Amino acid sequence: MRTISLHSFVRAFLVALSCLLMGQTLSGQERAYDVVVVGGGVAGTAAALQSARMGCSTLLLSECEWLGGMLTSAGVSAVDGNYRLQSGIYGEFRRALVDHYGDDKALATGWVSRTLFEPSVGNAILLRMVRRESHLTLYPSTTVISIEIAPGEGYRLQVSRPEGSEQVLARRLIDATELGDIAGELGVSYDVGMESRAISGEDVAPEESNHIIQDLTYVAILKEYDHPIPLKRPEGYDPREFACSCKTDLCHTPVNPKRTLWSPEDMLRYGKLPNGKYMINWPIEGNDYYANVIESSEEERQEAYQQAKAKTKRFLYFLHNELGFDHLGIADDEYPTADGWPFIPYHRESRRIRGIVRFDLNHLEHPYDQPLPLYRTSVAVGDYPVDHHHEAYTGEEALPDLHFHPVPSFAVPLGVVIPQDQGYLLVAEKSISVSNVVNGTTRLQPVVMQLGQAAGLLAALSVRDEISAAEVSVRAVQRELLRRGGYLMPFLDVPQGDPLFLPLQRIGVTGILRGEGKTINWSNETWMRVDAPLLYGEIFCLEEYYPDAVEQIRRWRGADQEEVSVSQALRLMSLLSQREVTEAELPGQDLGGTISRGDFILLLDRILNPFSQEVDLYGNMLRPGDSLIPVKEKSNIGIRSSPYPL
Repeated sequence: MRTISLHSFVRAFLVALSCLLMGQTLSGQERAYDVVVVGGGVAGTAAALQSARMGCSTLLLSECEWLGGMLTSAGVSAVDGNYRLQSGIYGEFRRALVDHYGDDKALATGWVSRTLFEPSVGNAILLRMVRRESHLTLYPSTTVISIEIAPGEGYRLQVSRPEGSEQVLARRLIDATELGDIAGELGVSYDVGMESRAISGEDVAPEESNHIIQDLTYVAILKEYDHPIPLKRPEGYDPREFACSCKTDLCHTPVNPKRTLWSPEDMLRYGKLPNGKYMINWPIEGNDYYANVIESSEEERQEAYQQAKAKTKRFLYFLHNELGFDHLGIADDEYPTADGWPFIPYHRESRRIRGIVRFDLNHLEHPYDQPLPLYRTSVAVGDYPVDHHHEAYTGEEALPDLHFHPVPSFAVPLGVVIPQDQGYLLVAEKSISVSNVVNGTTRLQPVVMQLGQAAGLLAALSVRDEISAAEVSVRAVQRELLRRGGYLMPFLDVPQGDPLFLPLQRIGVTGILRGEGKTINWSNETWMRVDAPLLYGEIFCLEEYYPDAVEQIRRWRGADQEEVSVSQALRLMSLLSQREVTEAELPGQDLGGTISRGDFILLLDRILNPFSQEVDLYGNMLRPGDSLIPVKEKSNIGIRSSPYPL
């Protein structure tokens, strides 16, 4: 039976009481909620779940009938990455998939992922999770008609439901829409397309900025029937459009000669789902479609979506007519839509807000070498390569080659969900504050779900303490995420539940000991090397964490390549804690022997607890009297401007 500490119980009680007292119905037709989440996709569902679990009255507005966005409503039911980093609500979702299908191997039906499932199953799991939360109200098939800032209160929304129109007050608002439409409507500063190399500081960025985004895809979920499925020849069909989607006699001049041409059978197995179904989301001259509809009207968007859908219909006809897969047809037991197709297309890119921080490739690849130590503020982890889809764009050959650009596994900072200029608004899904390049990996489902969870948690703590999101303690957010099964750093050394896991996570975000990132094909890893002997040169930041003991630390240090003994490690703990630390802390160890990195982490965490040192959203350490938010000015709803250039 799980036990709860008195401190945890009191904290949870205070959050719930605060949210309960503030979540009362106003006069007339308006109802107030502590947290309103717009968008029932991957991030929005996670955000609403976390907010409600903190005891806050939470409203989740989903434009679709289903929950899950790209994972379900758009049909991309193949999870990219994080197989070994099953963090927080994402890990909870994946474990539910395993329970549904029977075991872990049952999810590895296709070769694009080790986690594939039927979209309807994913929706059912998410819906079940939502319905368990007593503080969470779900409005499906709901759109926002209008939104305005309510000074001193939050945001006032007019929403359209199947039952009619309704007015809602949101004390904290989370934009988890597919394209960042709420942030756009509220005037949040944002970017669309590729930044130039001069702006982003990334070597792989283009020389000049442009307005080009990634391709979208209108996915189809097919089912294998026991008889041929008749298909009408689509208007405009030409087999040459898909000739080089796989190895065929029709292929003579592929768009990208560097891309592997798979056999037709392997192409189909790419997105094979359980129970004889197939996800058609093929990137090699398949059904990707280029359209930049981020700032378009709803009518223009729908026209582009129909064109994307038409391309997928032509691709299905190619599978039937040219490749012989004539027993495949639209699954009749997945979507409740009139034609059996997904509710929405799969968007890989959206607005990217200008947040408190901007997470770029330099921070991702070399987190410890940057002027701002953003890794100290991490709230999510990822391990997928930077993967951009641009083949459907005319002129793709002139763009940077970002197809599986190798990176180590990485940690995403909290500040990416906080806009510079809105104190009670948070932004999640794919509209977070990252560079265009980095969007190619943070857009993937596990990272998006983790950041949604972090946004929901941040909103709840903001409500509890009656402060803007930017004023919430970074460490408070991180502690709560760890308590709820989250990862802060992508270390693979020990699994969750291991006695070293939490100390490893806490010390990892201090930077006192640092992980080593590796790129191995699609497997991007970071290891702390907990079993390796500790060297003096591998210990960082001590003087920054303990400025009053600088001279003692310098006298204590040996040569960089010299191994640290157990006795020397204990002496350091004594110096910094100002009390005697004995061998009883590491029973059975030879005092003259070398201490391992893992044991040193245990000592740091247990004796010194440097994780308790507060940091701001830039990772800078805070001293007594320092502001949590290093900004020039604040308004009654929080951040107005940041002195840090993007």
